Amino acid sequence: MGMVMAVSFTRYGRLYYLDPGPHSPKVGDKVLVPTEAGPEVAECVWAPQWVSEDIGGLPVCAGLATEEHLARDENNRRRRAEGRSVAKRLIRRHGLPMKVIGVDYLDADNVFKIYFSAPHRVDFRALVRDLARNIKARVELRQVGPRDEARLQGGIGPCGRDLCCATFLKDFEPVSVRMAKEQDMPVNPLRIAGACGRLMCCLKYEHPLYVEAHQRMPRLGQRVETPEGTGQVVARNVPADEVTVRLDGGRRCSCPSASVCSPRQQHEATYGRAAQDGPRRP
Repeated sequence: MGMVMAVSFTRYGRLYYLDPGPHSPKVGDKVLVPTEAGPEVAECVWAPQWVSEDIGGLPVCAGLATEEHLARDENNRRRRAEGRSVAKRLIRRHGLPMKVIGVDYLDADNVFKIYFSAPHRVDFRALVRDLARNIKARVELRQVGPRDEARLQGGIGPCGRDLCCATFLKDFEPVSVRMAKEQDMPVNPLRIAGACGRLMCCLKYEHPLYVEAHQRMPRLGQRVETPEGTGQVVARNVPADEVTVRLDGGRRCSCPSASVCSPRQQHEATYGRAAQDGPRRP
């Protein structure tokens, strides 16, 4: 067991988990989070609480933020807003097909990191020199893909909730159209694409459940016996653990998978011949 707290650097942004150490911040308190660039100010979203899992290796909260830390954080926010405004203005002046996605500012090194998206590779060497002169700092430009663009900007997904990538996902795992097919979803880009225009990350969440269920449930087209008669499987509902059967009379019925009798070969492969032989008599 151990104590864990969660913080966020932006409202409704990604959660980061910390070891509270000797501190006991409340929800809404500003706390210091250790980073490579030194302690940064974040808001406590979950107060410290005990968890049953043994979680090790979490960064330790550096304490509550003081007025000095809050003033530094506010100054960095102003500098980031200034950098974004100047970058947008100079991009228009240079006529480059770039879109500013996010700006990070390291005050210790006086460095701006500007993240942008573009339809292709862009020669931004002249832009970098112009930016450095205007904002009097060293500038680094980094091009990001569609998934990172959605993660940095945030937004609402087709489900009506905040984007997974902007709240809790740490890495982008590969997602394929096969996962949508195995979940009986229409292979329509408008139905299975997220805000980034790529396949939704959540297609991967329940995929193992569908793979296991399809191995256990009768396959499509298979002839089965149901409580209402014999028929052919025409659909499977994995969340409800039901199959839809077209009976020989033409009528359709839905019934639990457990009530459908499998062919002898499938039954023997699943339960073994002992189940067919029945209990032995003494």
